[in-house]
Amino acid sequence: MGVARTPREAWVEQGLQTLAASGVDAVRIEVLAKALGVTKGGFYGYFADRNALLDALLDAWQHESVDEVLESVAREEDPRDRVVLAGRLTLSADRLLAIDLAIRDWARRDESVAARLREVDNRRMDLLREMIGTFCSDPDEIEARALLAFSLAIGNQFLAADHNGRTRDEVRARASAIVLNRPPDP
Repeated sequence: MGVARTPREAWVEQGLQTLAASGVDAVRIEVLAKALGVTKGGFYGYFADRNALLDALLDAWQHESVDEVLESVAREEDPRDRVVLAGRLTLSADRLLAIDLAIRDWARRDESVAARLREVDNRRMDLLREMIGTFCSDPDEIEARALLAFSLAIGNQFLAADHNGRTRDEVRARASAIVLNRPPDP
C-alpha cells in the first residue's frame, strides 16, 4: 500500500493561509511543506512550480469570494439584503477578508494580479449596481452608491478613527443605511 499524498486542496489552503498571514513573499514551497508536515516532493505532483501554485491561489480566492458568494446571495429576496450579505461574506469574514487584503497588497506590485483583482472587483460592483438599481433609477446615482458601498467595505479596514461616542459598527450600519436608502436601525 502506498503512502497517501497530501491533497492538492491542502497545498492551496495552506498557501491561502500563508498569503493572508504573511503576504505573497512568504508563500514558498518549503514553508508550505513544513506547515503541512510533509516533504516538498508531493507539491510537484500537482504544480509545475511556485507560479502555478500562485495561480491556483488566485483561482481559489476568486471562486470562493465571488462565485460562492453570488450563489449564496441569490437566495436572498430583498436586493438590499443581498448587498449586505455579500459584504458580510466577502469582507467581514476573518478568512476571506485577510486573503482579500493580502491580494490587494500583492496587486500593487504585480500587474497580472491587479488584472485579476480588477476582474473580481468588477463582478462585485456589477452586483452592487444591479441591486442598487432596484430602488434607484439614476445611473449616476447608482454608480456613486455602488462606489460608496464598496469603498465603505474596503476602506473600513484601514481606518483607525474614533466616532465621537459611537461604535464603528453603529457608524457603519448608518452609512450602509444611507447608501442602501434604508431607514436607520433603531
